[in-house]
Amino acid sequence: MEKVNLDINTGAPLITADEFQALEAKVLRAVEVVRREREARAAAEREATELREQLNTLTVVSNAAQTQITALNQERESVRTRVEKMLQQMDELL
Repeated sequence: MEKVNLDINTGAPLITADEFQALEAKVLRAVEVVRREREARAAAEREATELREQLNTLTVVSNAAQTQITALNQERESVRTRVEKMLQQMDELL
């Protein structure tokens, strides 16, 4: 077992300067990791917001295109019916 030196007044373990520096380095690395992760999260949230906006825009465009396709199909059917009637009338004349 490792012997731990204790402070006479508090009973808390004593650490050496090297141990303190190692601990400080670990804390600084942890702080850096947290900072990078926060930046990455913020970037991901911005990207998600942009993608939601793009999706909303594309949904509006898609709905407009679908409405236009429906109108054009109705118009085509109307023209087809009129042409069939005209052809039928021409057949009756002959």
